[in-house]
Amino acid sequence: MGKAGRTGTSHGRLGHALSGVAVAVGCVLFLGAFALGAVLYQPYTVPTDSMDPTVKAGDRVLAERIDGKDVRRGDVVVFQDSVWGSVPMVKRVVGTGGDKVACCDKQGRLSVNGKTMQEPYLKDTGPDSQPPFKRTTVPQGKLFLLGDHRMDSVDSRVHLTDGDHGAVSRTAVNARVDAIAWPTSGLGMLARPAGFSGLPGGTSKPGPLQPLLIAVVAGAALIMGGAAYGPIARRAGRGTRG
Repeated sequence: MGKAGRTGTSHGRLGHALSGVAVAVGCVLFLGAFALGAVLYQPYTVPTDSMDPTVKAGDRVLAERIDGKDVRRGDVVVFQDSVWGSVPMVKRVVGTGGDKVACCDKQGRLSVNGKTMQEPYLKDTGPDSQPPFKRTTVPQGKLFLLGDHRMDSVDSRVHLTDGDHGAVSRTAVNARVDAIAWPTSGLGMLARPAGFSGLPGGTSKPGPLQPLLIAVVAGAALIMGGAAYGPIARRAGRGTRG
């Protein structure tokens, strides 16, 4: 065998070895990220339009499983409370334990601890968009929840006469919505509202969904690239011999 032949064989073996490594790494990334995502996230179908336009009835969302103690103002959460109903619901947290929540000023804006909230995600804006209520103090360990479609949301305002001032226990929270998965027209991550960031405790950081998706895509690309090496190399070899 000539020197060129030996070199070609050596390169071929190296190529096959690298393609095998690429497939192995791709499998680890793809399967690992997919499995971790299944543990950390749960899919959920939104039942009503109370959170329109952020999420609409029938939207399929991905919600990160979290402990209720990790909830911050501005989070869109999935929760279940027997006083509110028998099925999980989706609302936005606007107040936490100790907060003084009031509605509304002349422009129809909500205030928390005396600070007027800027809520660009609302379906309705203006003085008639939110039924007013007297200021209420959120009990410790509780959450005050409102829908983004304030004129079409059964939320903490409706339950103000309950013993907990309309608030829901942190332990009732199952997950925090991170992204919309369906329909494709709404596909994407939910924005973190800036209006609550100036209050003590700030707002939540995005969950690990984006890095997991990147790992899944990278893994799939490595698997396909590594698997494609063999056929490509064989075609190239036949072309060289021809």
